[in-house]
Amino acid sequence: MGTTSHKQKSNSKVVSAEEAVKKIPNDATITIGGLISILCPEKVLASLEERFLTTGEPRNLSVLTPVRVGWDQNKSTGLEHVSHKGMLKRLISGSFNVKESPKLTDMIRNNEIEAYNFSMGTLFQLIRSIAGGHPGLLTTAGLHTYVDPRYDGGRLNEATKEDIVKILEIDKKEHLFYPSFPIDVAIIRGTTADENGNITLEEEPATLSGLEMAMAAKANGGYVIAQVKRVTENKTLHPRSVEIPGILVDAVVVDEDQKQSLLKDYHPSWTGEIKQPINQLKKTLQLDAKKVILRRALKEIDAGSIVNLGVGIPVDLPQLALEEDFFNEITFSLEHGAIGGVPMGVEVFGAHINPEAFVTSPQIFDFYQAGGLSATLLGFAQIDGTGNVNVSKFNGIYRGSGGFVDITHKTPKIIFCGTLTSGGLKVSVENEKISIVNEGRHKKFIQTIEHLTFNASQALKKGQEVLYITERCVFRLEEGGLVLIEHAPGVDVKKDILSNVECEVKISADLKLMDSEIFTQSSNEMLMERV
Repeated sequence: MGTTSHKQKSNSKVVSAEEAVKKIPNDATITIGGLISILCPEKVLASLEERFLTTGEPRNLSVLTPVRVGWDQNKSTGLEHVSHKGMLKRLISGSFNVKESPKLTDMIRNNEIEAYNFSMGTLFQLIRSIAGGHPGLLTTAGLHTYVDPRYDGGRLNEATKEDIVKILEIDKKEHLFYPSFPIDVAIIRGTTADENGNITLEEEPATLSGLEMAMAAKANGGYVIAQVKRVTENKTLHPRSVEIPGILVDAVVVDEDQKQSLLKDYHPSWTGEIKQPINQLKKTLQLDAKKVILRRALKEIDAGSIVNLGVGIPVDLPQLALEEDFFNEITFSLEHGAIGGVPMGVEVFGAHINPEAFVTSPQIFDFYQAGGLSATLLGFAQIDGTGNVNVSKFNGIYRGSGGFVDITHKTPKIIFCGTLTSGGLKVSVENEKISIVNEGRHKKFIQTIEHLTFNASQALKKGQEVLYITERCVFRLEEGGLVLIEHAPGVDVKKDILSNVECEVKISADLKLMDSEIFTQSSNEMLMERV
């Protein structure tokens, strides 16, 4: 009986970054994973830029990225690598940063590309819909905000003409409909890959949506590049640790210098590898405007609450809760999928110290949009007299809404936190009162906001409780608009508040002083009174 010999073919998907990006065609639609520096496939993006600068290809790319990618003000990182005339045709993103992506935001401002800004949750969920071969995403999140086609439809400049979101009525109820479109390429990142392309995330502080992005590309017969830190032999990865199966990955690019984040050191407490002792995390916040705002906001949080935090002043609430022995009564959740523990601040937004669990980005936004949160603390750039809020586009700055629209959609208690004015504001907090040492140059409570990120009238219809907390006063949203309900000790209502508010506000007949304990070095006694 004869035998037949078969030549063994190598199945390794490991290639150089240069080889990987050669297969990206002109006119491709690309989805790129990452959150600032977390899970950013930097080596692949740098190689893609180098290919364009050398050969002029690929051209006319459309890029879909739910979160801004890039972190270095001094050199090109993340999306800056694709920000070249002729290379980038269209951008669909959830957030931007002018400091970290100056070329990109200049291209938007100068009408050199088409640019859309939609909510982060919508984009993650749209990618999941594309991955499932669905006709599109149907949602009520974002109705009557700037993403609604009856307003701006998410368009950011004059070069952007096409409406890519529609209004559909189902059972006499309006919905936003985002039609699916083909994705040709997904560029994602993990920690370890085997030669078959199975990907793990053991060193990453978030999951994001690498799996959904890869599936979306494959749903169109597309091409998936995964950047990793290391490669292991086939059949050595535990199947439970594989987050992205190798059947979805075409090319694996190794970057041995890949960092966990923009910080120099690796932090095992972000991934559950270790639990950092809680006493190492406690610190006393300086008694300033930020601490005053956070103390007043913390009074609104009930024991047992699940709380989301926005960028800016809110990110320090966990530190205040640690300082004032209320931390164990709250579960913190940021919109990037880690749950519990101590969220990092502006250093690496999205990472948590000692997280209890990780879910994917589409899953966390499902939870938020269904009303799973108890409360959220969010920043603001502009507020008008009706209580509408703008955080997405102001004074020529493109920031995008991030997860703001999704977070505010059904959360029962919304607490906007920020100073009354900005630009050189200096305050003194002592003797149980606050003094305005130097007034800010810019008023934030104005007649007309530039971008409608939060629609106050819709919040009232939903029965949401909305507060606007500043260092010197508190406003509440009521049917007639903003109502001043509290002012700080030491503050003159007319001189320090009303003269710095351009829009019309009402004064409550029951106007009260903010608790004096908020303005002391220690407020433990105040917090002990909490039920």
